[in-house]
Amino acid sequence: MSGPSISVVVPTRDRPELLRAALDAILSQAHPGLIEAIVVYDQSEPDRSLEMDRGDRRVRVITNTRSPGLAGARNTGIEAATGDLVAFCDDDDEWLPGKLAAQLGALDVHPDGALVSCGIRVSYDDRTVDRSLDRSRVSLEALLRDRLTELHPSTFLIRRAALLDAIGLVDEQIPGSYAEDYEFLLRAARYAPLVNVESPYVLVRWHKRSYFAQRWETISTALQWLLRRYPEFATVPHGEARVAGQIAFAQAAMGNRRDAVRWARRTLARNPREPRAYLALAVASRAVQADRVLRTLHKRGRGI
Repeated sequence: MSGPSISVVVPTRDRPELLRAALDAILSQAHPGLIEAIVVYDQSEPDRSLEMDRGDRRVRVITNTRSPGLAGARNTGIEAATGDLVAFCDDDDEWLPGKLAAQLGALDVHPDGALVSCGIRVSYDDRTVDRSLDRSRVSLEALLRDRLTELHPSTFLIRRAALLDAIGLVDEQIPGSYAEDYEFLLRAARYAPLVNVESPYVLVRWHKRSYFAQRWETISTALQWLLRRYPEFATVPHGEARVAGQIAFAQAAMGNRRDAVRWARRTLARNPREPRAYLALAVASRAVQADRVLRTLHKRGRGI
């Protein structure tokens, strides 16, 4: 075998059919080196029948030994990984043919890079939308300004040495584990600019969900935590306004009109053109329902 060895961490919980499709897509990648998929069962019974070893293609099944949830499951897989590079793939997503080859080529072009991503193909409500960034490098400032949804965790391919020695594990302390992938990206971009492949190489499935009050409370709390953790947001007004607008929307969705208005005002003070502030005010005034706004955005491959 030639080429770097790659460990793919696949957290899973009660999605057997989608999981098998994800594993098939991972193991089918054209790569001359070892690909090992590490399936991490979180709060569910592991299926040992998935384990296999064909020499250059392996599947290992383990259980989450850290905090329950996605962050702990990913970290369990990272700690078990042996490859030169570590990749993430959610159990309901699928890598498209050519993903690894394109990303390894990008890392060759940018040897100083530690993390490489790629575009995504979003599937929601029987519709697909391609989301790609038209750039090969992503700076910390760019990430502070915009979450850049195209940088989805199922696209991440990371040099293992940089992950363990510099970037660090996924943060398990974020309230509700909300936006832990965004915080991870900010930390990675602090270390080195991110490398990006413009073409979409991952199918990402967005599922319909009910954003009940407890979920919105988690979103609001986690995003306020993020603003405190990264004071760099204060240097990028558009980015601070974006996050403040998300908090305003979450408060409006919970029916907290006063807090929604307060955060909307903070948003507009930083960026008068931030649309999330106006959406939050519309929801707070009951002119439109929060779930309806989200459904409309998701059909376009976008989120709040």
